[in-house]
Amino acid sequence: MGLSVFRATFLVVFLVGIQEISSVEGDVYGTDYISWDDLKVDEKKVAAGLTVGDEQGQILVVDKNGRGDSLTVQGAVDMVPENNTQRVKIYVLPGIYREKVFVPSSKPYVSLIGNQNGMSDTIVTWNNKASDEDSDGVQLGTSGSASVAIESDYFCATGITFENTVVAVPGGYGMQAVALRIAGDKAVFYRVRILGTQDTLLDDTGSHYFYQCHIQGSVDFIFGRSRSLYQDCVIQSTAKNWGSIAAHHRDLPDENTGFSFVNCKITGTGSILLGRAWGDYSRVVYSQCNMDDIITPSGWSDWKQPSRQKTVVFGEYQCRGRGADKRGRVPWLKSFSYEEVRPFQDKTFISGEQWIRL
Repeated sequence: MGLSVFRATFLVVFLVGIQEISSVEGDVYGTDYISWDDLKVDEKKVAAGLTVGDEQGQILVVDKNGRGDSLTVQGAVDMVPENNTQRVKIYVLPGIYREKVFVPSSKPYVSLIGNQNGMSDTIVTWNNKASDEDSDGVQLGTSGSASVAIESDYFCATGITFENTVVAVPGGYGMQAVALRIAGDKAVFYRVRILGTQDTLLDDTGSHYFYQCHIQGSVDFIFGRSRSLYQDCVIQSTAKNWGSIAAHHRDLPDENTGFSFVNCKITGTGSILLGRAWGDYSRVVYSQCNMDDIITPSGWSDWKQPSRQKTVVFGEYQCRGRGADKRGRVPWLKSFSYEEVRPFQDKTFISGEQWIRL
């Protein structure tokens, strides 16, 4: 038996054993918050093979060259015990991993950690689009096109790129091609790249925090029903002519959901909208963002549903840059006072004081 095979076998037995112990003696690592420790591994210990049961949680190593616990990211996810109550860190060594990855709701407390000095050395990539068919001949649909899909709670990721390489043609049938779908509750993405063209990031459901991330696309490339804070992120348009950044879906006025962009840099190509009203009560707010001269003067779209002009919450507050000129904006853009915009400006927007310790 090779060293890596022995190590993987031992680790599975170890994880299952700890899982059984924790159910009797109480939770050891599975705290109901995400901290900096959940986003770190001791790389020296990883290199030395001393990663089983350290003080930061359990660690699985992914190495496409065969010197870890798994050759693939999905293989490592499969090794996480069902209904685990402790943090499991999946440390992915640099390389390009051509695979679809799915983390189910039955596996919370998972960290996906790449190169801690950069975002571009570790890449998970695939190339499905919505019109592609599965093995039964059924179209995948937009959500099924995701290269990486996360449904687990308390998930976090850092130092890694999620990519869908489909180059979408705006208006083309079934060209939606998701790089990342996040549908678990309470997730943190720190220094992560999310790359695609149409519908890059399906920010589906739950509360999420994107910090210092790079998100790239052309049409509705951040979309979904969630409640998410994007702070200090780079939002890059790859549009050729027209495009749009955010398409938030909110059906009722009392739904506590929406997208808040704070101190983000909006750059790239084309002429893009800041947001489109996917739902009747769509809610998107930009605060203190720097906008390059790529923003369509009107800024916003009611998705050809004029009634939504009275119900959506679209706002810009103290943004800067040539794209932040509001003189040509739609007349139904909301004007915020400081008191009105303050709930959108920090982690309290996503109740982060309850589950984020960064």
